Amino acid sequence: MRREVAPGDWFKVLTITVLGSGFAPFASGSWGSLAAVLLYLPLLLAARTLGWSAGSLAGLTAVGILLACIWSIQFGEWAIARFGRKDPKQFVLDEFAGQWIALLWLPIVIDAGWATVAAVLFVQLFFFRLTDVLKVPPAAQFERLPAGWGVLFDDLAAGVYALLLGHLFWRFLPAAEWLGLPLSDFGGSAG
Repeated sequence: MRREVAPGDWFKVLTITVLGSGFAPFASGSWGSLAAVLLYLPLLLAARTLGWSAGSLAGLTAVGILLACIWSIQFGEWAIARFGRKDPKQFVLDEFAGQWIALLWLPIVIDAGWATVAAVLFVQLFFFRLTDVLKVPPAAQFERLPAGWGVLFDDLAAGVYALLLGHLFWRFLPAAEWLGLPLSDFGGSAG
């Protein structure tokens, strides 16, 4: 049975479910992470079109992470009350924040081919989901924090772990070379 959404709650619902992806019937965290990756693509496209540097792209990504964090904390208690669980499966804004952390300063150079971008995004999505499911300490301990803090911080930790795994994968394995990404392009400009 679906609960009706009060007129003043639509922004909260759309935000915490990342445009409804949290309502997926299974693996809502994975759907929320995929939505985060798909929402990253217009940002990357804007960076390409407008000639932004990789630093500008990272800065805007950080703004997105910050907004997701603020809203996760602000709407956390409301979501827990609405859905009746400490970490509601519909609440995937925390996955958005963690997934975007996993995309910071990786070898997505502004002028890379779309196949390269897709490969990097897929690997980072995999690393984030893996670290989110494994709950490597202190991620599991963060879940004990109250309300939105607990919902959010385990995913931020998973995002940091995925970011670190990504840097290890792309810098120390031949993956970057296979994609034609010289190490000097990591986190640097496109030119």
